[in-house]
Amino acid sequence: MSQNKSVFNKISAKITSVAGSPVASIVSIIIIIFCDASGPIFHFSDTWQLGINTITTIITFLMLIVIYTQNKDIIPRHLKLNELIACNENA
Repeated sequence: MSQNKSVFNKISAKITSVAGSPVASIVSIIIIIFCDASGPIFHFSDTWQLGINTITTIITFLMLIVIYTQNKDIIPRHLKLNELIACNENA
């Protein structure tokens, strides 16, 4: 079980680093412009709206899982830092 968690954490960390990069922001903006430009081509049909909504929902859901995975260990880190600071006389 811990092997699966380790693999998932590694994949999640890689996705987080890629998704947080400037290149990912530029690609996201290009995709948004493409989606906006494709609307008139498809006459903003119900199928077009369904496709756009489905894609954005899936991406949002997956990114929430990645964010949760990366943030789950923040509280223990903060507690450990607080202990280290508290035991240091110069802090």
